[in-house]
Amino acid sequence: MLFRKIQDVIECKLSRDTNRILLVNGARQVGKTFIIRHVGKKLFENFIEINLLEDSLDKGLFSKVRNIEDFYFQLSMIAGNRMRSRDNTLVFLDEIQAYPHLLTLLKFLNQDKRFTYIASGSLLGVTLAKTTSIPIGSIEIVQMYPLCFEEFLRANGVGESAVDSIRSCFSERKSLDEQTHAKIHDLFKKFLLVGGLPDAVNAYLETKNISEVREIQSQIHDYYATDASKYDVDNKLKIRRIYDMVISSLENKGYVRKFD
Repeated sequence: MLFRKIQDVIECKLSRDTNRILLVNGARQVGKTFIIRHVGKKLFENFIEINLLEDSLDKGLFSKVRNIEDFYFQLSMIAGNRMRSRDNTLVFLDEIQAYPHLLTLLKFLNQDKRFTYIASGSLLGVTLAKTTSIPIGSIEIVQMYPLCFEEFLRANGVGESAVDSIRSCFSERKSLDEQTHAKIHDLFKKFLLVGGLPDAVNAYLETKNISEVREIQSQIHDYYATDASKYDVDNKLKIRRIYDMVISSLENKGYVRKFD
């Protein structure tokens, strides 16, 4: 499993009784669902996961929910006897941006305190802008990103103490010894090629084959393009065309270099 610094943040916030529901925001494919699922199953006896995007495309059980009684009824249809108490039950609302009205409902679920909740989503800035009543004071938004270089180092076997030592040298403007510098510099070049998306990093760790990494990157690129264009049906072709032009535009301006 990849080391992610945000895991400690999530564990800390779920382990103490707070007055706000944690909302993890981030782009697709950065590992939100995986890390929340991992922490949730670790900390809670009963872990209930609902993918609201899948629900919106399938049964639409939560599409008409407008109050907590309706929510609990639909939740019971899925969770059954796993609905216990706030101390031992975590309800994970994944892809909550699919149902903006549930963002408003979080305030009342939080006040009811029947269970512990956590939510995740992408494009939450857009969704919140369309939400009639933003539950300010009831949610705490934490941003999740792809793997940073430190997390990439840890994934490649560089230990925590070594990372701390490198950070200390950087802060104090001290040089690393030649061998360590050469190793870290080599890993940095690999990081520029692989990037920080978990699927690409895992492919590199498993195969050390950059061709397979690029195949995954290409698939995610196409997924992002499709995802971006679906939010405006009337202009989806224009959105796709603009998205495809971004990389070539950056290359022409010298901001992006290709590694062959």
